Amino acid sequence: MDYDADSTALVVVDMQNGFCHPDGSLYAPGSEAAIDPVGDLVDRVHDADMPVVYTRDVHPPEQFDDAHYYDEFDRWGEHVVEDSWEAEIVDDLPVGEDDHVVVKHTYDAFYQTELEGWLNAHGIDDLLICGTLANVCVFHTAGSAGVRDFKPVVIEDALGYIEEDDREYAVDHCEFLFGEVTTSEELSVG
Repeated sequence: MDYDADSTALVVVDMQNGFCHPDGSLYAPGSEAAIDPVGDLVDRVHDADMPVVYTRDVHPPEQFDDAHYYDEFDRWGEHVVEDSWEAEIVDDLPVGEDDHVVVKHTYDAFYQTELEGWLNAHGIDDLLICGTLANVCVFHTAGSAGVRDFKPVVIEDALGYIEEDDREYAVDHCEFLFGEVTTSEELSVG
């Protein structure tokens, strides 16, 4: 699959210490295993002068204090709290000077963020999506991209997960509902 660097961006979802590092509160070995494949994609995309967007899941400590239903701390425990080491992108994925970082407060990187406006301002139509967790933030971000008329393309061998079945579920549903799925090997950027 060929993607034009002028109208495509790589979206790296939540490759943060809290999820990818063994000392993280929501560490999953599958997320740590995604670091190298994601890093390889970032390198290829940088070489092609294609934009890279990193998302960071960040929660202010009081975010869910008045929640009626939606409370990620209740669901997952306290994680990636604002200004914490957990909320930082892993050291193995250095953010480039021209890369864009989106701070989000929920699973969906488009919800109450500037992501859609930034992509539109840069003429982006297609999104190559990788990162973690496959069936949570990657899935919700890809679906949200699709309903906003961006073409989401999930890179299945560059996804973090808790259980292999979670990754398979997310990949199958992404392909079925709103986008395409490919592998790093099948991907051509330039």
